Amino acid sequence: FYFLSFYLTSLLNKKIENKIHLQKRLKLPVNKNMPLVGIVTRLAWQKGIDLITKRFTRFNAQFVFLGTGAKEYEDHLKELEKINPKQFSAQIKFDIKLAQEIYAGSDIFLMPSRYEPCGLGQMIAMRYGTVPVVRATGGLADTVDNKTGFSFKNVSKTELFEALRKALDVYYENPKKWKELQKNCMRRDFSWDKSAREYVKLYKQLI
Repeated sequence: FYFLSFYLTSLLNKKIENKIHLQKRLKLPVNKNMPLVGIVTRLAWQKGIDLITKRFTRFNAQFVFLGTGAKEYEDHLKELEKINPKQFSAQIKFDIKLAQEIYAGSDIFLMPSRYEPCGLGQMIAMRYGTVPVVRATGGLADTVDNKTGFSFKNVSKTELFEALRKALDVYYENPKKWKELQKNCMRRDFSWDKSAREYVKLYKQLI
């Protein structure tokens, strides 16, 4: 499994191996060409879990959910898995290793949050070449743009559905653009070193 090596764009081809590993672990049909959508989150109202609906069964994609929280959201994700266990995997638990495997093995990372002051999930996913689909709010709006992912404006089931549809359209219809999105994600620098350099530059301008 290559999740620790995913800081190098030259290792992007290893992502398929990560996906196959994840599909096998979660007993999803193994298909290297099937887009895998991952979610690692606390299951709470803030996180927009209720925006994920049965309409998602229309997508030609697999979905992996990992997290714990409010029973209504846990039950909601379990119900999706019950509808189509070959398409949805609901992992209702806390599992750091599985979280890493989802970040590394997914093609798309979903964060439909109602609000998100910072958000770490999208930044971790991007380091692994996993393209984020997010609601444009707070830290998600600050870190994801049209060169690295897809976003939607309002807290809306329809807008989330359409944003994910656009992402999947690019995945299937424009592999060259998709790979460029992945590389752009992996090249983004969210480190404190970069922040420190920007602060120094700002201070020099003020002196």
